[in-house]
Amino acid sequence: MNVALHKTWTQERFFEWAQAQNIRYEFDGVRPVAMTGGTAAHSRLTRNLSFALQSRLRGKPCEPLGPDAGVETINKIVRYPDALVTCSKLDNAAYLVPDVVIVFEVTSPSPRSIHTDRVIKVREYAAVASIRRYVIVESSSAGLTVLERRSGGEPWMTSVLTIDGILSLPEIGIEIPVAEIYEDIEFPDQDDALT
Repeated sequence: MNVALHKTWTQERFFEWAQAQNIRYEFDGVRPVAMTGGTAAHSRLTRNLSFALQSRLRGKPCEPLGPDAGVETINKIVRYPDALVTCSKLDNAAYLVPDVVIVFEVTSPSPRSIHTDRVIKVREYAAVASIRRYVIVESSSAGLTVLERRSGGEPWMTSVLTIDGILSLPEIGIEIPVAEIYEDIEFPDQDDALT
């Protein structure tokens, strides 16, 4: 019987290898996994979110970072959320962000990505004691799913915000109107989709 043997990668090997790639990868704790490409809406949502965070946190102790900042979850898995916030000092050469307080993921339309954002990453981010809030930003309609907890180890409490809502982020002392995150993004009229 022929069995292909795959050697498990280390994080160090992954980071070294990933620097030379033309596309982005995450690390599943064993090997690299290619990240899916995004739509124009995904890119605009990420931009709007980053701008909203940066403009409110400038000069404050917490720092927002974008999609190239890594978060270590369970079993040495490395995720690259669309945005995150940390309140700890960060070395410029670091591949992983310490003490992440909030993570944001903008959904992609593929079923695999939806499952990853809503099931797999919920479990992974719950295992990171410093993460107090996980915000899932919808890319096919205006709305946020917000998972929050007071401390690591507690279960997530979930709420949903619509376009008229305010995203309250007490961990970092700011609020963001949901409409600001969806600025310059149009969705087909829901009534037209039903007829």
